[in-house]
Amino acid sequence: MFDRIAIDPRVCHGKPVVTGTRVPVTIIVGSVAAGMSFADIQREYEVTVEDIRAALEYANSLVERDPCHPLAG
Repeated sequence: MFDRIAIDPRVCHGKPVVTGTRVPVTIIVGSVAAGMSFADIQREYEVTVEDIRAALEYANSLVERDPCHPLAG
């Protein structure tokens, strides 16, 4: 999965992007969160379904590693 995600300081200031593109993972995750379909994201950013899934898996792995911080109630 992570072979589809690249981090290179020379591309998009080192932010994670879909390998071989300049499409940041944040754009894909944000597009899914905004309700765009995978098909719409594929057309808009010229990525594959596998790229979209890899971006989501990458974002999930970051959330999984982050320690919990209880919200003040």
